[in-house]
Amino acid sequence: MSKQILGIHHITAIAGDPQTNLDFYAGALGLRLVKLTVNFDDPGTYHLYYGDGAGHPGTILTFFPWPNAPKGRQGTGLVTGTAFAIPENAIDFWKERLTERNIAFGGPVDRFGEQILSLSDPDGMRLELAATKAANGERAYREGPVPFQFAIRGFHSATLSQANHHDTAALLTETMGFKPVAQDGNRFRYAANSSESARLVDVIELPEERPGRVLAGAVHHIAWRTADDTQQRDWRTELTRLRYGVSPVMDRNYFHSIYFREPGGILFEIATDPPGFAVDEPGEQLGSRLALPAWLEPERKQLEAVLPPLRLPARLVNA
Repeated sequence: MSKQILGIHHITAIAGDPQTNLDFYAGALGLRLVKLTVNFDDPGTYHLYYGDGAGHPGTILTFFPWPNAPKGRQGTGLVTGTAFAIPENAIDFWKERLTERNIAFGGPVDRFGEQILSLSDPDGMRLELAATKAANGERAYREGPVPFQFAIRGFHSATLSQANHHDTAALLTETMGFKPVAQDGNRFRYAANSSESARLVDVIELPEERPGRVLAGAVHHIAWRTADDTQQRDWRTELTRLRYGVSPVMDRNYFHSIYFREPGGILFEIATDPPGFAVDEPGEQLGSRLALPAWLEPERKQLEAVLPPLRLPARLVNA
């Protein structure tokens, strides 16, 4: 196949206070802080990456934390649900863990034969824990605060809200290779044409809903996986032919990216699997210090003076 979308690569959202964000995702949810770096387009702001132990594509949730940022608004034209995969036997564990930490949740409810817990992060971003037999044990963080047998195993799916689902569905199926696999009322599920985990996306049609707003607690963009630079170039050629106004290839240090708006207004990215997060620090030390790209390294002292201090998880302090 000349080009293929393998599933979700990463999801990037806006947060408020960076310490609150870190404590929730690396503490309460037990994800690994895979990379502590800055927003390359706004270096005075952190860019926090969370994922499994190695930062595999399909596990990475990233944040631009802007302290005191106004709250975003959920609505159409946004990714309104980010679902993590957990083992089928983990629902009771997570109900207890969330209750102990005074984190409100809903469910479990059944969705397409799987049990789903719903919750929000401290900024109001909508999250789900999907108990699924497809949970991939190789995509869990073994050394985190959550016991391995119950730990999050990367993404399960993402939910896109649209006033009209047809044009988004056409892009997913006719261009990006997704297949329709299920429907429940106004929720339409599609799967990437691959055997990878994190390959599901739901599109919800909400014609009466107002458009969303991307600020704190909202997803900024969703990135889809492609295997390498060659396939990414092929995707750029195809999307340009279809008049999607694709960006140039951008070097994000840990992957290469192209961006475009899908018909409903959501910012899509296609990102390469390589080079990965171990290009600038050893795998066992991922996330233990501020990592800067070569072009920002001369500004390290100035950036460290501007960025708010963070209390890292104990594992990282001792790395």
